[in-house]
Amino acid sequence: MSDFDLIPRSQTSADAALAPPLARAAERVAAPAPLPRAAVELTVVIPSYCERDNIAELFRRLDAALDGVAWEAVVVDDDSPDGTAELAKSIGRRDPRLRCIRRVGRRGLSGAVIEGMLSSSAPVVAVIDADLQHDETLLPNMLKEIRAGADIAIASRYAEGGSATEGFSGIRRWGSEMATKLARRLMGVSVTDPMSGFFMLRREIVEAHAGDLSNQGYKLLADLLWSAGRDKRIVELTYRFRARQHGESKLDALVTLDYLGLIFSKLLGGALPVRFLMFAAVGASGVAVHLMMLQFGLGHLGLAFGWAQALAVITAMTWNFVLNNRLTYRDARLTGWGFMTGLIKFYLACSIGSIGNVGVASWIYSFHATAWLAGLTGAVMGAVFNYAVSSALIWKK
Repeated sequence: MSDFDLIPRSQTSADAALAPPLARAAERVAAPAPLPRAAVELTVVIPSYCERDNIAELFRRLDAALDGVAWEAVVVDDDSPDGTAELAKSIGRRDPRLRCIRRVGRRGLSGAVIEGMLSSSAPVVAVIDADLQHDETLLPNMLKEIRAGADIAIASRYAEGGSATEGFSGIRRWGSEMATKLARRLMGVSVTDPMSGFFMLRREIVEAHAGDLSNQGYKLLADLLWSAGRDKRIVELTYRFRARQHGESKLDALVTLDYLGLIFSKLLGGALPVRFLMFAAVGASGVAVHLMMLQFGLGHLGLAFGWAQALAVITAMTWNFVLNNRLTYRDARLTGWGFMTGLIKFYLACSIGSIGNVGVASWIYSFHATAWLAGLTGAVMGAVFNYAVSSALIWKK
């Protein structure tokens, strides 16, 4: 039946012209409006890189653990080559509670978590690893604490009843425990596990301090506690850290050094970025390598000083490049042919930086400055130049 079939034949042509839009309007008014989705109370942020084998199972576990809670999950994937983002998006097409942010050209756990949190409109946000090592059944209790007035709820491996023995290698456990003790002393943090990657907090805290947080490194919680935790109500809940089921861990013993860089950056009031401090620390270790190789060339190889010095310079630059690639720029690590071309570029950059070092030091010394001041100034200028070139041309990501 058409709209015109609904019009009585006694109506005028003008009335008939008005009938169809009036009928359609009546139908729109009579049609029930779609029911709105419940407002999301909790966003669970899942940073990921090459975790395709774990995403579906983690989402299933979250669904079971958060029954009765208005929640969503955000997978923040650093452009995994294994298709993690594609799988997460395919799940999201069937279930809108899962969203995915695919980050291209940038990596790093802290940056991914911050980005995921800031994408949320929920009042509460949580962080959980994608590798199934965190106990998702703890999330309802963490949310209960937040509802009761806590600002931050931390899942602790080291509080009484917790355990990290199943999911940590011996050296990782030692590094984590050492970093935890250091944080409690230097940062004035009283929690047992400031290195935890499993926690929940009010989103307003992240919004208020987003500009103070470092997007480099792997220990966002310690950064948050330093920036905002001193006047916040914090509770800890214990859990047992699980062994990884699939894939490989992205963290190793060098994470502890990365964490030390974060602490020193915070102690300096954030005046120097964490990455520069790491770069400078690697450079300092290169000085020690240089001196040892110089002595080896002179004493054991019997080389003339010039040749021994050249060998020491090449060795130290190679050491610095390898360590920077492994630690300072681990989120943009070079491999294969990129590693070799990056090494050549690093040699060139350091050579130019050395010339600038000597030039600046000589210029400062010409003003009758003390030798140590001139030398230190030149070294700082050389380090800044090398860092700038390395970040812009070698480890571009």
